[in-house]
Amino acid sequence: MNNTPLVQLENVSRIYQQGKLQVAAVTDFSLEVQCGEFSVLCGPSGSGKTTILNLIGALDEPSQGRVLLEGRDLAQLGRSDLARLRRDRIGFVFQSYNLNPVLTACENAEFVLALQNIPHAQRRQRVMAVLAEVGMAELAERRPDELSGGQQQRVAIARAIVSRPAIVLADEPTANVDSATAAAILELMERLNHEQGVTFLFSTHDQRVMDRAHRLIHLRDGRLERDEVRG
Repeated sequence: MNNTPLVQLENVSRIYQQGKLQVAAVTDFSLEVQCGEFSVLCGPSGSGKTTILNLIGALDEPSQGRVLLEGRDLAQLGRSDLARLRRDRIGFVFQSYNLNPVLTACENAEFVLALQNIPHAQRRQRVMAVLAEVGMAELAERRPDELSGGQQQRVAIARAIVSRPAIVLADEPTANVDSATAAAILELMERLNHEQGVTFLFSTHDQRVMDRAHRLIHLRDGRLERDEVRG
């Protein structure tokens, strides 16, 4: 049986150069995430939450330490391998949705499958099934400017999960939606986690998200303050 954690961060630091100053976004941070978790990186703005998601998602590189996904050290992968890793094993949900404005909901959701060279009929079938799962099948042919914020976020979730990634990284997914929409989105993510075993790692300072998490990873000033596993 393979007991390797899905995600491992080992003594990771990320330092940015701002003019003549060096600013530490994350300092000596270690973390393990197991398959099937529904966990939250929480803390005030500037605590390092988004930086950690970007490091796990291979969108950024650590200044020190190691980041591993499914046992693979990201620093040992070439550019094309990292691109494939992001495409195939990681789903992203951004607070600003990041949908292509000229594509329909269906086309946005199937974009990753197209990059994977999955035949058109097969990917369309998969996408429509996932859009139905997130309650967006009837709006599949609408473009983002014809959708509400909550609907756009549902499309973003569909895009993140349709390729069946190892983990979904969600950066402040409820930041731009009202309370009712936030609750519906969180219930959807909980259901995907419970029924399909989708692993979620959020960054947030939204109490509504934290209340639903199985694990709270508290950050302050780029360091681990407390790791709280809930029953």
